[in-house]
Amino acid sequence: MNSLISTFQYFLIITTELTVLFLGISTLVALILIYIPQEKLRLWLSRRGIWGNFLGAVVGSLTPFCACSTIPMTLGMLNAGAPFGPVMSFVIASPLLNPIIISMILALMGIKACLIYFGVTFVGSILFGVVLEKMGGARYVKRVRVKSSCCDTSQNSISIPIAFLGKLKLSFISAWNDFRGVLVYLLIGVAIGAGIYGYVPQDFVTKIAGPDNLFAIPIAALIGVPLYIRAETAIPIGLALLQKGMSIGAVIALIIGGAGMAIPEMAMLASIFRKRLVGAIVVVIWTTAVVGGFIFNTII
Repeated sequence: MNSLISTFQYFLIITTELTVLFLGISTLVALILIYIPQEKLRLWLSRRGIWGNFLGAVVGSLTPFCACSTIPMTLGMLNAGAPFGPVMSFVIASPLLNPIIISMILALMGIKACLIYFGVTFVGSILFGVVLEKMGGARYVKRVRVKSSCCDTSQNSISIPIAFLGKLKLSFISAWNDFRGVLVYLLIGVAIGAGIYGYVPQDFVTKIAGPDNLFAIPIAALIGVPLYIRAETAIPIGLALLQKGMSIGAVIALIIGGAGMAIPEMAMLASIFRKRLVGAIVVVIWTTAVVGGFIFNTII
């Protein structure tokens, strides 16, 4: 009975926290993006050199795009002549530095974990964007037509109110629609996390994926990459595993692998990139997950 009560309490508390967090951060980001036209974002990505990769990672961290929006925007920028490296930094940063992921890690794991996560993934996005460009990845882009985004919320498709309250209302509506789209995944993640928190023995988790197991991090990253698990699902599960003794490095590796690349995202990337480039991006995500995991275990 105690396990059942603690499981139910965990479910209610985490669900409430994540709901408020998701709606608040999504509304704020949507409001900010109203004042930053997509043309300006594309202009930032047109810069060449390491500065362009830096701006590509910045744009990726500001834009909570789903894959069906990121892929057409990526191809559109490449067809418009944007440098390959900065666009790759954007592609890598967009899922890993999603504002929702950052805010969830901040709320559930603390400021130190949030700053380290942001630093690892941001630097990784810049570095690997440079590496992919130097390796000649641009020649593996397919010649295909840009399709409109399934979740286009640009100024061209929506009438933007003049008054601030109107903009705020529009931003909340956008956030609410996004929340409805991820609610099932969030509830599944919290429910699994609550079950782990209430019923899985701590000794079992510590033995399998504790700090003393050096293979826990690469295996967690390997599981996360092909696993169809959204960050809204992975983070509540990871938090419960962390509280049960799983090393924070393995938890972060699972989150980076799951958030950065899943089978549906691979399929969409394969529609615009050739297999070698898709494979290189998967290796980049896995490497970022492993390196980030070991950094977390060392610092925290």
